[in-house]
Amino acid sequence: MWDQRYSSEDYAYGKDANDFLVAHCAALPKGRVLSLAEGEGRNAVFLAAQGYAVSAVDASAVGLAKARKLAEERGVSLELIHADLSQFELGENCWDAIISIFCPLPSAARSLLHAKVVRALKPGGVFLLEAYRPEQLHYGTGGGPSVDTKTTPESLHLELGALHFEHFAALERDVIEGHYHTGRGAVVQLIARKP
Repeated sequence: MWDQRYSSEDYAYGKDANDFLVAHCAALPKGRVLSLAEGEGRNAVFLAAQGYAVSAVDASAVGLAKARKLAEERGVSLELIHADLSQFELGENCWDAIISIFCPLPSAARSLLHAKVVRALKPGGVFLLEAYRPEQLHYGTGGGPSVDTKTTPESLHLELGALHFEHFAALERDVIEGHYHTGRGAVVQLIARKP
């Protein structure tokens, strides 16, 4: 599905970074950042331009090829990792920050991934996330038709309880990102630090 979505000349979610990430990137410690489900590179390229050493992981080789092209256009470098997030090992105590921007994993896989995130962050490392909530299905403005790929505030508290939540909000906002995220959306936003 993702190779097909990314196969057009256009960037499915645009070339500009996610608004929440742009507004809060200063919360990320300088150093190594891992971007989960990076797709076509918009968020990773933005962070690389801010001076971060960015590794971008995605299951779509087509998306990563477009990420490489966007990085070249913007004059930055990325480490691109072609991997299925449900199988990918993030390591232990090795990332200064990890970001997850609209990563639509089924709940069981997401729960396992979040446990890996906690282990993989260095002490003092930050996890930044924006995801659609189940209420997004009423809007139909992005995120697909499955309620199981939506994230609840309760599940984040449960899965990431070992982290210190510095910013946490469930809200409705306009998400204007390319063809597939366009309009009012029900989101959850999180910035959490590993003690």
